[in-house]
Amino acid sequence: QVQLVESGGGTVQSGGSLRLSCAASGFTLASYAIGWFRQVPGKEREGVSCISNSDSIKYYSDSVKGRSTISRDNAKNTVYLQMHSLKPEDTAVYYCATGPECTGPSTMLYWGKGTLVAVSK
Repeated sequence: QVQLVESGGGTVQSGGSLRLSCAASGFTLASYAIGWFRQVPGKEREGVSCISNSDSIKYYSDSVKGRSTISRDNAKNTVYLQMHSLKPEDTAVYYCATGPECTGPSTMLYWGKGTLVAVSK
């Protein structure tokens, strides 16, 4: 059974850092792209970052570029999103998802249930 489980969210002060984890089971994560998305209630889901199966593509949205790093540990079947200099506007539920390519949410096949990141002023 394919499963993605996010962790690492929490409440942090503005300017702080968090590392989100996406642990995969039921498939070999190294063979697939992994994307991070976030959503605030009442707003559209936003693509934040993505890493391709070969690690040759690492995408960051303009909103997190320069403040975030995506990486994977194939031995642990886990992808990470390290976020620095967090801002209140980063507050959202963060989801990871997997698919064949980093081409947007519509191509993602499986999704985790999300982890909440709350950044206070």
